[in-house]
Amino acid sequence: MDGKIAVIGGTGIEMEGGAVSIDTPFGRVEAKVSELEGETVLFIPRHGRSHLPPHRVNYRALLWAAKGWGASRVISTNTVGTMSWHPVGSFVVPSDFVELTRSRPSTFFEDEAVHVDLTTPYCPEVRRALASGAKAASATVSDGTYVCTEGPHLESPAQIRMLRRFGDVVGMTGYPEVVLARELELCYASICIVTNPAAGMRKDSMAATEIVDEMAKSALLLRQIIRGAVSMMPEERGCRCGSALAEARL
Repeated sequence: MDGKIAVIGGTGIEMEGGAVSIDTPFGRVEAKVSELEGETVLFIPRHGRSHLPPHRVNYRALLWAAKGWGASRVISTNTVGTMSWHPVGSFVVPSDFVELTRSRPSTFFEDEAVHVDLTTPYCPEVRRALASGAKAASATVSDGTYVCTEGPHLESPAQIRMLRRFGDVVGMTGYPEVVLARELELCYASICIVTNPAAGMRKDSMAATEIVDEMAKSALLLRQIIRGAVSMMPEERGCRCGSALAEARL
């Protein structure tokens, strides 16, 4: 296969494997090396051992570690609330995103004008593999626009009414991963599990523990989807992700 695959796992997702530590210019990343469908895969727990809140995750270190390990493709898992018709327990493979974050470093190029193109923000090949993996696992899957908020608090009903104009699902971890992956010329896509209706989409309030509980119900199915996606990934990269920097510098 053209390069290796890394999986960035969100809340409730674990994989077995040998522990590895990867040093990056942005800090050390603790990960595991696993075998999936005959492929060696790097599993990176996004939140680390202490489960860092979304706004404190070291996203640059995670993506740099994936690249440094030899990955050319990255599968990200995210939990999201639905602002549309997506049922709880279903999966979404985002095709676009909107971000409303405030405090997260979102580029590797602090001292250079580099403007990567995001007309197709998620790798179409990885997206197809994830969608196919979901269908093979008999999971309900659709596409949509992911809205990333800063957190760590959940959104208010008024915020959700506004955000519904912009997207379909809402989460706190999808950005800046998607942009950082593009800057490193990695193929990147996300598989999101819908864990709850967003605020105001139901009558009662919601406890954060409900997200974990719903994720636990879908964890096995999500691992099956990832296994299927790994097996269905094209041998050679035929997308444009690998040349993202070719025309990005001023």
